[in-house]
Amino acid sequence: MGKKILTIVLMSLLVMSFMVSDGFAQQKKKMKVAFALLSTIHDLGWTTAHYQGIEFLKKEMGDQIIADYTENVLAADTERVIRNYAKNGYEVIFGTTFEHMDPMLMVAKDFPNTIFEHCSGYKTAKNMGNYFARMEQAEYLAGYMSGLMGFKNVGTVATQPIPEPIRGVNAFTLGLLRGLKEGNHKHDPKKVNTVVWLKKWLDPINEVVLAETLINQKHDLIRQMADTPDSARTACYKKVPAIGYGMDVKLYGADCALISTVWNWGPYYVDAIKRAMNKTWKPQEIYWGFKENLIAVSAFHSSVPQKVQEKVMAELKKMKEGKDDSFLGPIKDQQGKVVIPAGQRATDKELLTMKFFTEGVVGKIPE
Repeated sequence: MGKKILTIVLMSLLVMSFMVSDGFAQQKKKMKVAFALLSTIHDLGWTTAHYQGIEFLKKEMGDQIIADYTENVLAADTERVIRNYAKNGYEVIFGTTFEHMDPMLMVAKDFPNTIFEHCSGYKTAKNMGNYFARMEQAEYLAGYMSGLMGFKNVGTVATQPIPEPIRGVNAFTLGLLRGLKEGNHKHDPKKVNTVVWLKKWLDPINEVVLAETLINQKHDLIRQMADTPDSARTACYKKVPAIGYGMDVKLYGADCALISTVWNWGPYYVDAIKRAMNKTWKPQEIYWGFKENLIAVSAFHSSVPQKVQEKVMAELKKMKEGKDDSFLGPIKDQQGKVVIPAGQRATDKELLTMKFFTEGVVGKIPE
């Protein structure tokens, strides 16, 4: 009897040891994921949107991952932050702004078994891909809505003079011109959107200064493009309507915003981590839009007429189905030269390397 009891006890202990060891194994299987963030998670714009994407990832993946992040990673500190994550065994590392690209590429070469993902860049390696969202689709819709409502003297506070903001300015302007034409609003097709530059992704003081300057010049709508809602909030304070960017700025003090164009990074983060987990990850150049749910538009302001809302939502429906006419020719540059012929759409390469302003934009692209 004693031997039988002893056998049972030993078997129980053995089972428990397997359970404990299995528990440790499960813990070890958690994938370590890291994010280098441009600014604070409370910037109410670009970095807040990425932080929401991280939270979405954690919610979707649960205890399968450990997700950490570092805030305020500027260009000079990028290599150190990313290299530190790689040294500490993080299996997938995301850099979330253009300036992270070259430092990340340097680190990627030294850690061939680590996966690197870079947002908004164009360089890849065997273990480094890039991803971005077709925000120009949302910007086209915001412009279309504005034109239908009769806004014909827009002032835009732009950020860095690289292809991403440039195509955003162009998309908004093309939508604006279409809306003005469909709405039979009198306008000068060569002068509907005046652009001023911060030459930074965020600069709260100058975002306010430039917005005030545009308002003093009698622009009837302010288009925010910076990473914080300060230019939109300034417009509201001055009783001028605004278009928000990155987040729904109505939630952050810009209650005059007619609509906001919104980043939605979570779905891509889940997709990338799942591919890493099931060993199907490979370096890609991801460029997703409404169809893949990587961007969105906020709810309309109550002042936007119902008929205008319906037209914009009909266009959004087409984009979700894969039909994007935002850069459908004929499209002219500021000098009147046809740069995209009639019936043709801009290619992804043309969009991602865009360095010209379309007709309708007032202002120059800094060297």
